[in-house]
Amino acid sequence: MTDPVGKLPSELDQLPDRDAEETAEWAASLDAVAEHAGPHRAAYLMRRTLQHAEQAGVALPRLLETDYVNTIPTSAEPAIDGDEEMEARITAWNRWNAAAMVTRGSRFGVGGHIATFASAAWLYETGFNHFFRGKEGDGSGDQLYIQGHASPGIYARAFLDGRLTEAHLDNFRQESGGNGLPSYPHPRRLPWLWEFPTVSMGLGPLSAIYQARFNRYLQGRGIKDTSGSHVWAFLGDGEMDEPESTAALALASRERLDNLTFVINCNLQRLDGPVRANFKIVQELEAQFRGAGWNVVKTLWGSAWDELFQLDTAGALVRRLREVPDAQFQTYATRDVAYIREHFFGAEPALAELAKLLTDAKIAECFHTSRGGHEARKVYAAYRAALAHKGAPTVILAQTVKGFTLGKGFESKNANHQMKKLTTDEFKGMRDLLGLPIADSAFADGLVPYGHPGADSPEVRYLAERRAALGGPAPARRTHPVPALPEPEERAFAALKKGSGKQEMATTMAFVRLVKDLMRDKTTGKRWVPIVPDEARTFGMESLFPSAGIYSPLGQTYEPVDRDQLMYYKEAADGQILNEGITEAGAMADFIAAATSYATHGETMIPFYIFYSMFGWQRTGDQMWQLADQLGKGFIVGATAGRTTLTGEGLQHADGHSHLIAATNPASLNYDPAFAYEIAVIVKDGLRRMYGEAAPGEDSDVFYYLTVYNEPKPQPAMPEGVEEGIVKGLYRFKEGATGTDAPRLQLLASGTAIHWALQAQELLANDWNVAADVWSATSWGELRRDALEADEALLRGEERVPYVTRVLEGAPGPVLAVSDWMRQVPDQISQWVEQDWSSLGTDGFGLSDTREAARRHFGVDPQSITVAALAQLARRGEVPASAVKEARERYGL
Repeated sequence: MTDPVGKLPSELDQLPDRDAEETAEWAASLDAVAEHAGPHRAAYLMRRTLQHAEQAGVALPRLLETDYVNTIPTSAEPAIDGDEEMEARITAWNRWNAAAMVTRGSRFGVGGHIATFASAAWLYETGFNHFFRGKEGDGSGDQLYIQGHASPGIYARAFLDGRLTEAHLDNFRQESGGNGLPSYPHPRRLPWLWEFPTVSMGLGPLSAIYQARFNRYLQGRGIKDTSGSHVWAFLGDGEMDEPESTAALALASRERLDNLTFVINCNLQRLDGPVRANFKIVQELEAQFRGAGWNVVKTLWGSAWDELFQLDTAGALVRRLREVPDAQFQTYATRDVAYIREHFFGAEPALAELAKLLTDAKIAECFHTSRGGHEARKVYAAYRAALAHKGAPTVILAQTVKGFTLGKGFESKNANHQMKKLTTDEFKGMRDLLGLPIADSAFADGLVPYGHPGADSPEVRYLAERRAALGGPAPARRTHPVPALPEPEERAFAALKKGSGKQEMATTMAFVRLVKDLMRDKTTGKRWVPIVPDEARTFGMESLFPSAGIYSPLGQTYEPVDRDQLMYYKEAADGQILNEGITEAGAMADFIAAATSYATHGETMIPFYIFYSMFGWQRTGDQMWQLADQLGKGFIVGATAGRTTLTGEGLQHADGHSHLIAATNPASLNYDPAFAYEIAVIVKDGLRRMYGEAAPGEDSDVFYYLTVYNEPKPQPAMPEGVEEGIVKGLYRFKEGATGTDAPRLQLLASGTAIHWALQAQELLANDWNVAADVWSATSWGELRRDALEADEALLRGEERVPYVTRVLEGAPGPVLAVSDWMRQVPDQISQWVEQDWSSLGTDGFGLSDTREAARRHFGVDPQSITVAALAQLARRGEVPASAVKEARERYGL
């Protein structure tokens, strides 16, 4: 709608103006400035007014972008509390060895990245020398998320401080010999150094936010004082294109995580070219972070620019810097001074006049090398400002040159991410630039030498002193000597083992009841961390709301609408439940932080993350690998599992494949329990293995994946002597009729499919005089894992029979496997089954219908199982072929 003169109503028109004359005077003043001093001056005044209002606490929308200059002016930079010259020498050695390591490795074609650390060296070195707290002081120290491609620089520093040797560096990316270094940060491969795997880009920033949040959770619940821990996440500007990189910015601001700092290395380059060729990535990121409520510190220009800004009395330089796109600025970094004078300073007369006051050397220094991220003093000021800021997280946008100090062949070149080595002459030029005492004679046979000032040199002593003052070496991972958790009381498990009698109960509800009881355990109950992405009520978890509480750093500042109900919505600063809203990625990041707390904080936590089965492995499979990489422990629960169990939901919710994806992860122990008592046995054994006393040769750095169903069924009591079979993956649940000469076969079923198999068992016996033994296959994956280990043992000359082969040995007839999953899931074990093998499954897309109709559609209902069993027997000549046709007609298939 428009007003009578055709103008759209503005927001201001909807607010009462208590003094229209004063408002008109302000508008007229702005018009006068624009007319007499130009629109740039008017814009400047408006920005300064808004900045002043923000600093004064006036309630106004925040200014999303500031000028393309440093946030902290040179005059406000604090002096570095240390020896700057010494730190420059240390950094020079680390630059050299990082480049030497990758270049030497290039002889073997193993690759590596040189340019990233070259650009970011001061971002790390300043932190290591002054800010990053180690694990040997009070508390847990800081958590460092290192940019994956910068790993050579971290190895170089560990070499300088004596934690690595030349032999280690020479085995960069060559791990099979046992003395190698993984290409990127990887706790599973180098568990004493790396805490967090970060090279699956986007997951590092997401995890850093939830790690900072989990630190506050531990403190809020009284588990550990984490007030001394700070989370530092080092990222590349190109990495910020990953959706996960910015997915949780609002959470960090909303929960006021001032224990978190992002350091984004803005070298303006992706892996193949400019990050924002026609735009400005720094300004875009500033607006994004400020809009999300973060404190933003821009560290863009080195001290060489100070003279230029002082000469810029008309603001022409700042305007020009704001309008030049990133790709053009990269070009300036590689072109001669004449080009810069023409194309940058020649853009307007005021700049051309300014350029006349500058020497060629000054212009070259400014445009080729002088960036804020390359000067320790400016990085130090930014870090100090980040730690001083309270009430919000901070992002530091530090501009650098990718490939800095590596020579003109590397610096700012689009291809430098793929460039793996320097020539001898390039190394000698780098040596001279860095002032390192490395003789020409050290380049034996054209091989670049490593450099080290000596174990007792002033550099190494200084480095050791700085790290000692900050609490020990960094980065470092410490698995603190945490005692095994005591076994929970048997009472919680016994309730499920005795069955439900005539009452029907879904296995989803059985699991929730078990965990609810375990959370009441006096010794281990507080260690449980329930995590759910919003649909707690779907899984019957609302009963936990008032008893455990939902974690919120603000507590509950409102009166809940369901306050009069028994299971009301309760938030609390010491709440135990992490209810994340609709974000499976956020919930997984929560899980990873909790699952690795035993190492990060020396506090063993037991996370269980329950989710809509379809939206687990399919949506966040990369994070499941991150969890495995980080040696996480806990229970992941795919609820409402299976392709046919969800009535009416349709293919987008129907999960028939997560067990296949999960089978690819070596750290995931995957179970598909059929009954409540199986859940009790699996969870109890998981607690023993992950948090108690693992058996000899048993890996405790694993996590459990359980699928549970929303289909209510009577839950039987646990038979005698089935515990081993439940844990190993297979046991006979119900034997078929015995003492007859009837044809016989073995039905293997997992999860809810066991109920179809039991009905098929009755149909086969009553209609076709066929005896079928029904087996509960609690874990196709564990059966396969055991069989693979048996195969490996045979290669070593050890005689070992796979469990599945052994337990089925002598079982008469063929084997027919059935589940609510794709046939490939049970087919994982087929080669170790000596009997004739066949399987049924739910291959294809799901559909909306009743459970019975969906199962008939996929051919897994009891009647379809019966026909498939008869077909197997007919092929063996044990029933007439006509029986198969007759059965199809009888059951309407």
